[in-house]
Amino acid sequence: LAGWRCIYLQDLVAEAERKHPAIQAAARMVQAKRARIPQARAWPDPQLSIGYMGDPAPFKTQANDPASYRQFGVMQEIPYPGKRELRGKIAEKEVDAETWNVEAARRRVRAEVKLAYFELWGVDRALDITQKNKDLLEKLARIAEERYKVGKGLQQDVLRAQVEVTRVLQRLTILRQRRRTLEARLNSLLLRPPDSPLGPLEAVEKSSFAYTLDELLEKGVANAPEIRRQEQLIEQSQVAVNLAKRDYYPDFSVGWDYQNRGSGQPEMYGLRFTVNLPVFYKSKQRQALSEASFTLAATREMREAAKTTLLFQVKEQYLTARASEELLTLYAKGIVPQSMLALESALAAYQVGSLDFLSLITNFITVLDYEISYYEELANHQKALARIEEITGIELAK
Repeated sequence: LAGWRCIYLQDLVAEAERKHPAIQAAARMVQAKRARIPQARAWPDPQLSIGYMGDPAPFKTQANDPASYRQFGVMQEIPYPGKRELRGKIAEKEVDAETWNVEAARRRVRAEVKLAYFELWGVDRALDITQKNKDLLEKLARIAEERYKVGKGLQQDVLRAQVEVTRVLQRLTILRQRRRTLEARLNSLLLRPPDSPLGPLEAVEKSSFAYTLDELLEKGVANAPEIRRQEQLIEQSQVAVNLAKRDYYPDFSVGWDYQNRGSGQPEMYGLRFTVNLPVFYKSKQRQALSEASFTLAATREMREAAKTTLLFQVKEQYLTARASEELLTLYAKGIVPQSMLALESALAAYQVGSLDFLSLITNFITVLDYEISYYEELANHQKALARIEEITGIELAK
């Protein structure tokens, strides 16, 4: 990877936010919902009528018949005061709710990029460590072979060394396959071809995590997109209840007519007022009010369900992050240094013949596993922070 430009996490996150179709689709949906607001508030279309009465030929009056006429009329429906405003508010609340879907999509994409990045970085560290230890193990295998040739070692030591080299090669194959899969995952989030190569990744450091569980829970309830979306839907449902109550009141219509009666008869003008009578309110308006009331109750329950899920998710990831912190300290200050010292001591003892090869290999594999576990745990710590980020909106995993 020499000569490759280092890949920075923040650059990948910014690129995904710009290009990911899920974010773009959510934003387009907000625009579509916003276009409903003026429609909801608009007046009903006026009605134009043209007709005649008289001769069978269209629009001809009968001579000397005062009841024969040509007619032109317009009529405008007038909703009961307040109905248009309430319909507009319902549309506005729908836009407000949809806006939180954009934020949810943005956070989800950011989290997915970070999760893939941290896991890929952990796999890269595991590849580096495994490759380094493969070289060391091959040296141990040659030492065992030389000792066997001069009669100071056992053939089973040579065979055991060859088996361990093969196991390390198997591990390298699995890690390389995981890296290609994670590369494809990152490329898909960035809308790149799946086989686009990624250069060396920016080094990951353990991010500080100073928040308490109570603080995270408070932030999550206040900022979680799904809860905020449900709150907007609750307000929308309350307005819908108010509109259902207003629908008990009738709408009006006003019309103006003009008649041309021909044959020297005077022209006539007319003005009409109509009102609909909600006589079927038991099966219409009353049921519409029940529907709106049940919808309001359902949205409130959905908000509580979303809140319950969020509280669990925050606590789960908080405990994961705290456990990772403790394990990282244990690995960095205890297990890894101690196992390295044990390996160095075992290697020196083997070279002078005071330790058997099996014990040396056991120490070697232990060091390899602990070194890889350290970086896996660091990746797990950062991934837990990325998930908390997605829920609370606090930037933690950098």
